[in-house]
Amino acid sequence: METTTIGFIGLGLIGGSVAKALRKFHPEYRLMAYSATPATLDMAMSEHLIDVSLSAQDERFGQCDYIFLCAPVSTNIQYLAFLKNIIKPDCIITDVGSVKGEIHKAAADLGLDSNFIGGHPMAGSEKTGLKNAKDYLLENAYYMITPGGEINVTQLGDFLELVKSMGAIPMVLTYEEHDYITAAVSHLPHIVAASLVNLIHNLDTQDQHMRTVAAGGFKDITRIASSSPDMWQPICLENSVQISRVLDEYIRLLVQARCWVDQGESADIYRMFENAREYRDAIPDNFSGPIRKTYDIYCDIYDEAGGIATVATMLATNNISIKNIGIIHNREFGEGVLRIEFYDQDACTTAEKILSDRNYTLHKR
Repeated sequence: METTTIGFIGLGLIGGSVAKALRKFHPEYRLMAYSATPATLDMAMSEHLIDVSLSAQDERFGQCDYIFLCAPVSTNIQYLAFLKNIIKPDCIITDVGSVKGEIHKAAADLGLDSNFIGGHPMAGSEKTGLKNAKDYLLENAYYMITPGGEINVTQLGDFLELVKSMGAIPMVLTYEEHDYITAAVSHLPHIVAASLVNLIHNLDTQDQHMRTVAAGGFKDITRIASSSPDMWQPICLENSVQISRVLDEYIRLLVQARCWVDQGESADIYRMFENAREYRDAIPDNFSGPIRKTYDIYCDIYDEAGGIATVATMLATNNISIKNIGIIHNREFGEGVLRIEFYDQDACTTAEKILSDRNYTLHKR
């Protein structure tokens, strides 16, 4: 039986994680890749992640059964014209970008509708590059799949099985549905978070009292405002139609809330918070979504010398790595509260048990 050959254009965090998952679950597959960074290819070869290192426009991409486009959207689109002339008739080209409309239209214009399946793994990290790629990054993550209009049903089924085999959860949509959904649950929240931070910056006093007391809930709900502008500027430009559509509805809700506050509509204000709480509490938390999840706990602690060190030492002796730790000084929970952030859910769950067993009081957001 002929070995499945898979090519990669770009081998960063997502491309590298896909490659590592394939190497883990399908060691018999032949993997080849091109990266604009030579050191990345050297690392991939030295770690036996890939079997073949390719050049920018390498004719050997024509041997591939699947090709993953894992570069920026504009680069991925540029590669379609090159691949069109060398791929096998049944080769599937897929991408991992967070906006699908542009690349689908480019594929259709090139006559690649029967070869292109858009893809968007809902996984990520604040870290970048192949050195931070993990073979488990896609596990329990939704993997949005947007087939071209002429994709063969059998080929689509095979691609779904490939995605499942990496531990991800495939979700098939049109590219229009994908861009609308991500505009609402990913792109808009980043715009809102950035706007909130800029609002406090603009309203802050000369002594910066607002920034001082923003260390609790405000910093939590605006965490994603720390995301890279190099990433989010092009996303906003590429998905401008759908983002504008959801912004219109969000602005309408803000205006409505302002009217209720101005007019003292207590029932409407109560219902706004009640409906939001009920819907949010119904959102499952056992799957990965488009916004990177944090793994943290809040623990009552006296703000005194040695308090943080005691907790940190307790967790370290149990081989738990702490990503971030510190006292929240505005104390929304009513006491001195220590916020501890971890790298994954297992560490967070184990830490909760250890601290609870030592009679520390824990809070959840």
